Amino acid sequence: MTRGKRRLFHVAAFMFLCLAWAVSCSRNEAQQPCSDPLGCVTIAPGKPVRLGVIQSLSGKVAVIGQDQLRGFELALEKRGNKLLGREVSLLVEDTGCKPEGGAVSALKIVSDPAVLAIFGTTCSADAATAAQVMTEAGLSMISGNNSAPFLTSIGGQKAPKWQPGFFRTAPNEEFAGPAAARFAFEKLGLRLAAVINDGDIYTRGLTEGFRTEFERLGGKVALSATVNKGDANMAPVLEAVAVTGAQLVFFPLFQPEGNHVLAQARKTPGLENLVLMSDGALIDQSFLDAVSSAAVGMYFVGPTPPPQGPEVAALTAQYVQKFKQDPPTDYWLSAYDAAGILFAAIEKAAQKGPGGSVRIGRQALRDALYATRDHKGVGGLLACNEFGDCARPSFNVLRLEDSSQGVKGLKANVVFTHAP
Repeated sequence: MTRGKRRLFHVAAFMFLCLAWAVSCSRNEAQQPCSDPLGCVTIAPGKPVRLGVIQSLSGKVAVIGQDQLRGFELALEKRGNKLLGREVSLLVEDTGCKPEGGAVSALKIVSDPAVLAIFGTTCSADAATAAQVMTEAGLSMISGNNSAPFLTSIGGQKAPKWQPGFFRTAPNEEFAGPAAARFAFEKLGLRLAAVINDGDIYTRGLTEGFRTEFERLGGKVALSATVNKGDANMAPVLEAVAVTGAQLVFFPLFQPEGNHVLAQARKTPGLENLVLMSDGALIDQSFLDAVSSAAVGMYFVGPTPPPQGPEVAALTAQYVQKFKQDPPTDYWLSAYDAAGILFAAIEKAAQKGPGGSVRIGRQALRDALYATRDHKGVGGLLACNEFGDCARPSFNVLRLEDSSQGVKGLKANVVFTHAP
C-alpha cells in the first residue's frame, strides 16, 4: 500500500470511529432512562406540545367555560402560539359542569401519554373528580375558575379534596362566605340568617363558610337547607325560610336554581323584607337578563377583579378584537394568568434532548408550578403555595340598583370589600 493510500485509509478509519462514537453516544443518550419519579414526556423534533383542556362548554355555565378557553388562547397568543419553539396541540373535553363529566374528561386526556398537563376545570365539582384522575396519572392541572375551599385548603390545612398537582388562580372562596357574613352582620346589622346550597362542594363550602363566620360574630343561622340540581319548585325551602323568621338568605347557587329561588322568594308571603344574597356564579349578564328587575336590591359576593389599569385595558381590547364581543365575565383574566403560570413552568422544567427533542419530567413540572413566585399576573404578582392556591383572596360585595345597567353597573356598585 502506498503512503498516500495508507493516509487515506487512516483518515477514513478515524472518521468511521468518530461517526460510530457519535452514533453510540446519541443512541445511549436517547435510551437514557427517565429519572423523574412520575415519568417523562419526550417530544420528538417537529412534534407539538400537547395539552389537555377540560372546561364546561355546554349548559348554563358554558359562558364561563368559553371565557376560560379564551383567556388561555390569549395567553398562548402572547407567546406567538408556541411553546418551547413548537406548535401547541389541544385535546379539548367538555364536562357539562358535572362531576362525572370531570372524571370522564380526565380519563380521556390522561390516556394519551403525549399530553403534558391539563388546563381546567370550570366547575369545582368537576375539578374534584378530574383532579383525582389527573393526580393518579402523574399529571398537573391548573384552573382559572375553580374556587371551592374543598379543593385546596381550609384554615391553613389540606382540604378534603386536595390533590397534589392541582393549582388555581381563582381565589380560595374559603373567604367568600365570611365576606358575605361580615357584611350582613356588621354593615346590615342582621342577626338571623338562612343558607341554601345544592349539595356540591362549591356551594356547600360557601354556605359553611358563611355559617361559621356569622355565628362567630354573634349571629345565628336558623336554617341550612339543600336543594337538588335541576329543582324548579323552591316553595318548600322558601316556606321553611319564612317559618324561621330569617332576615337574610344566602344562596350561592348556579343557574337555573338561583333564578328560581330569587323569582319565587319575591312571591312568597312573609318574605317581602327578606334580604337576598348570592355569589359570583350569578354575577352574569344572562342571569340579569333572565330575572330582570326582580334582582334589584339583591347582593352578590364575588372575587375582587384586577385593577382596571393599562394592561387590563390592552388585554380587553385584544379580547374584543379577537372574539368580536365584550368579555361577559372577569374570569377570563384569571384564566389568562393560569395559562401564563403553566407555560412558564413548562419552559422551566423542559430539558433539551438529542436531535432537537425535548424532555419534561412530570414531577419536575409539578415542582416548577409549586415554585412559582412573583409571577406577573394582570392584577399583580402571583405565587403558588403548598396547597396549589396561586392568588391572594379578596372579595367584593355588590348591590344591584338598576337592572338596566347590566353586569357593568352591578360590578361598579361595590358596597363592601373583604381582603384577609
